[in-house]
Amino acid sequence: MKFSIGGSLKLAFRPWVEGIENVPAEGPAILASNHLSFSDSFFLPAVLDRKVTFIAKAEYFTSPGVKGKLTAAFFKGVGQLPVDRSGGRGAGEAAIKSGIEVLERGELFGIYPEGTRSPDGRLYRGKPGGLARVALATGAPVIPVAMIDTEKVQPPGKIVPKMIRPGIRIGKPLDFTRYQGMEGDRFILRSVTDEVMYEIMKLSGQEYVDIYATAAKRQIADAAKAAEAKKKAEAEAGKAAGKHADKGKAETAGA
Repeated sequence: MKFSIGGSLKLAFRPWVEGIENVPAEGPAILASNHLSFSDSFFLPAVLDRKVTFIAKAEYFTSPGVKGKLTAAFFKGVGQLPVDRSGGRGAGEAAIKSGIEVLERGELFGIYPEGTRSPDGRLYRGKPGGLARVALATGAPVIPVAMIDTEKVQPPGKIVPKMIRPGIRIGKPLDFTRYQGMEGDRFILRSVTDEVMYEIMKLSGQEYVDIYATAAKRQIADAAKAAEAKKKAEAEAGKAAGKHADKGKAETAGA
């Protein structure tokens, strides 16, 4: 990926980077990033010398057809790990296990604490299950990362990217070894996650929203449906009023 797509990305988009010295030259570390665009998982590894392994939704590996096979081959080729998100707690456990295995090999593990892409460019509450548990189970440092303007390069639903220069800010490593052995304490998990999200917020300058991004997406979808239903109802009411007016005119003309 670095020699093919990585080089092309850097040449075409010229992403700027701050704090790259905060990524260790060797040894395990967790890169915890905000998530604005599908392209985040390409821009961040492209600017680093080391390999970064992200977990990716299983749909990228199981889609049918020629496009699906090409997509699966690409994600396997760049070392992404498939995780089935439909299995509830089992899916979360698989993601945690995958992250621990990557770190035990002394590699970099990338994770998006929000759990999904931001629907509106704001920073949402981090999910405590994955990031914090992997950090406490391994003792690996957590490096906060802020992706800047990647949602403008490739907005959700858009295939062709825009030629906009994105940025990446990498913060100083956070040490949570003081909490090792306490990954079963949900209050500790929440505290660790919130501390990481606060650092990401400072790096990104995003507005923070204290709800999960998945809940925000549901709210946005529900609002869109309500607006569409209202628009449809108003259109139907307009048609009914027009028919009533036409009928009145016809009756008046007949009289």
